[in-house]
Amino acid sequence: MAQHFSLASCDVVGFDLDHTLCRYNLPESAPLIYNSFAQFLVKEKGYGKELLTVTPEDWDFCCKGLALDLEDGNFIKLADNGTVLRASHGTKMMAPEELAEEYGRKKWKYFMSDTGMACRSGKYYFYDNYFDLPGALLCARVVDSLTKANNGQKTFDFWKDIVASIQHNYKVSAFKENCGMYFPEIKRDPGRYLYRCPESVKKWLRQLKNAGKILLLITSSHSDYCRLLCKHILGNDFADLFDIVITNALKPGFFSHLPSQRPFRTLENDEEQEPLPSLDKPGWYSQGNAVHLYELLKKMTGKPEPKVVYFGDSMHSDIYPARHYSNWETVLILEELKGERDVKPEESEPLEKRGKYEGQKTKPLNSSSKKWGSFFIDSVSRLENTEDSLVYTWSCKRISTYSTIAIPSIEAIAELPLDYKFTRFSSNNSKMAGYYPNPPLVLSNVETRTTK
Repeated sequence: MAQHFSLASCDVVGFDLDHTLCRYNLPESAPLIYNSFAQFLVKEKGYGKELLTVTPEDWDFCCKGLALDLEDGNFIKLADNGTVLRASHGTKMMAPEELAEEYGRKKWKYFMSDTGMACRSGKYYFYDNYFDLPGALLCARVVDSLTKANNGQKTFDFWKDIVASIQHNYKVSAFKENCGMYFPEIKRDPGRYLYRCPESVKKWLRQLKNAGKILLLITSSHSDYCRLLCKHILGNDFADLFDIVITNALKPGFFSHLPSQRPFRTLENDEEQEPLPSLDKPGWYSQGNAVHLYELLKKMTGKPEPKVVYFGDSMHSDIYPARHYSNWETVLILEELKGERDVKPEESEPLEKRGKYEGQKTKPLNSSSKKWGSFFIDSVSRLENTEDSLVYTWSCKRISTYSTIAIPSIEAIAELPLDYKFTRFSSNNSKMAGYYPNPPLVLSNVETRTTK
């Protein structure tokens, strides 16, 4: 594979919407998501009202890359080899001695090293995006509450209630019916929660179109919510920017499912219609699959193997499946790149967000936290009286394995020429090669230590 990647060499450029093209004001959107779920649990499922009160310090628990064991209520942070670096029961962090007793140095029971993925099952949930993270804090506090109320309860069955809260707030009809808290609040004041795309990004999208690229929007959001977001961030003429819009894509199934399992559907007034046997022309569709989409892209480009690049923020829903199942180029949107270079690896204070987040007093989501440390690295042991050995996290390994490049935002590359040559992650053995414009400082320090 070539050492460099360029948008100029791509025939098709695809985008996820939430937290990719559409950036959220996290200090506002995270509490909204949390409260949407917590209100449902308290009012409909009888959970304690203490769930409704969240302090700024509570948000330090949120860190992407955590897995929740749904049976025992433990959250874990994995090393790149599948061993457990840190763990908590609910929000209570395990001491090194507890961690050693519970997990030792063996691989986590759900880890599958042959694919670099944890196996997908109903036994755990992996938190890898900003829509999910408020739910991690809520689940941890539910475990705390149940443990306290039931004298050290060891096994749990609360996940069905979490799923019910998600369904209540995000079901297909929720936007139209003003159901739950989330959609009504976003509709009431979108400017509080959403950042408009800067002119540089709009100009860049038009530049891609003018260069003959086919532009895709593939989102798991439903069509009505997608339309609200796009109008707010891009303007009323947003549809002119995209050749194909696919909503309710149900990723990662969009990439992994067969056409017969997940056919495309047309939409009328945001209502899904009968399934389509194939995808014959550009337009706005719902659900679908990457196989039929690629057949249409062949027709549109006149090429037997058009080259596709896809931008997304979720490793589970966007990057891994697009690369693994469809062999697309992938660009990971990684907001953790903002500000990480200003934090030393031994520091554990929450990161200051840069740019538009600067000056915010509440920073609910972090790439480094007091409880969990850095998203990218951690210490392999805290028990011996020797210098800690820094290791890569599983999340960090997946970035360099499945992403072509990683960037903090689309805005970060919008003013570059389309033929700009990015260095790929796969260009050498370094874990840092594909980060643009710079790798996180914590990774630079790791490589410096390991090369001495």
